[in-house]
Amino acid sequence: MLRPVLVVLLASLSGPVDAQSNPPPQQIGTLSEGWRIVGEGEDAPVWQVINDDGTPVLAMTRQSDSGLFGMFGSSFNAITNQNIRFQDGTISVRFKAISGNTDQGGGIMWRVQDDENYYVARFNPLEDNFRFYTVENGHRRELVSASIALSAGWHEMTITQIGGSFQGALDGQILLEHSDDTFAKPSGVGLWTKADAVTYFTDFQVTPR
Repeated sequence: MLRPVLVVLLASLSGPVDAQSNPPPQQIGTLSEGWRIVGEGEDAPVWQVINDDGTPVLAMTRQSDSGLFGMFGSSFNAITNQNIRFQDGTISVRFKAISGNTDQGGGIMWRVQDDENYYVARFNPLEDNFRFYTVENGHRRELVSASIALSAGWHEMTITQIGGSFQGALDGQILLEHSDDTFAKPSGVGLWTKADAVTYFTDFQVTPR
């Protein structure tokens, strides 16, 4: 039987949210307990709870300058939660790609063993693709890819995992299916962008099986 778990990203809002149109990014709250930004010191990426037209959202507002790096030296920007243990079930999040010259979009991390070992699903509006990857010992490897173009604005990403098989859906449409046993143990969850991709996230939910 599935047990729904709503994972709250935000806590302790510091004041009322201004509902003006297109407000400038400003920190309006803090992350809820258990969330940890991957990286160290001034070189770590900056994740903030900001105001998006009256809605508090989580956003990567400054990319990592060091730490986890992908091909051509582009950094991975990650925020994880090891208090939420996930092995089988469903994870979903609503996301909106905002900007990025080198990269855009982002997505869900799951079965996060540690900072350098996990699965990740990412949608990239610059390339119009949706992909599964493993990141193993800090090295990213593509598992499967689908071509899809999405309109600007909010969309929903959903990952469903049972044993070694997993599916990826955008806005309810299953686009990716794959089997892999690299990471089999119950472990953490997270959110991920690459390089200078600024993406807003909200309504992150985990439904373990």
